[in-house]
Amino acid sequence: MTAREPARVPLEGRFVRLEPLTRDHLSGLFRAIGRPEVFAGGYGGGPAGYRDTLEGFTEFAEGYYQWEGAGISYAVLRKADGSVVGTTTLGDLDLGNEHAHLGWTAYSPEVWGTEVNPETKLLVLGHAFASGFGRVKLQADVLNERSRAAILRLGAVFEGITRRDRRRADGSWRDAAVYSILVDEWPEVRAGLERRLGSGRPGRGDGGRG
Repeated sequence: MTAREPARVPLEGRFVRLEPLTRDHLSGLFRAIGRPEVFAGGYGGGPAGYRDTLEGFTEFAEGYYQWEGAGISYAVLRKADGSVVGTTTLGDLDLGNEHAHLGWTAYSPEVWGTEVNPETKLLVLGHAFASGFGRVKLQADVLNERSRAAILRLGAVFEGITRRDRRRADGSWRDAAVYSILVDEWPEVRAGLERRLGSGRPGRGDGGRG
């Protein structure tokens, strides 16, 4: 199957609804993830990337999320009350090689360890593989043990460390721990995620911020 640009449409699960990110989501997103503890693990370039005002966060968001083009940034909404509780992005799309990158993910600390992360990943991975991608990469700052644990719990395979991958917001260089899920592995990964969601016990490692 040849990969194609994923449709920019909402994705709906039992617990969360993912909507393509718009500027109208930013105030809710700031309330959810505009916290020092979210950026502490490496999100947004790390602690130095944290913005403590909506104005500053909006400026950060304009350059950090994918507003147009082939990649899609999502607002993650909790269906129980409609509140924005996080964000994730399917980006770095390489249609010819059928590669995509699922990342730029952060959630409100209040939903860490709940069904939010596994169902978000279930929806976005399903959308990617249904769009013909053969490999989806996930990665995290090598120092971000919480995100690395969450990625492994998805069923992703560790590929190695990309050294001196990119600058953190404080100017230091990060190493990236790289993982992937292949289309042939997707049925097993999907079944595992569905079991976790059905059990009502997503697991303590599900605060993924990679």
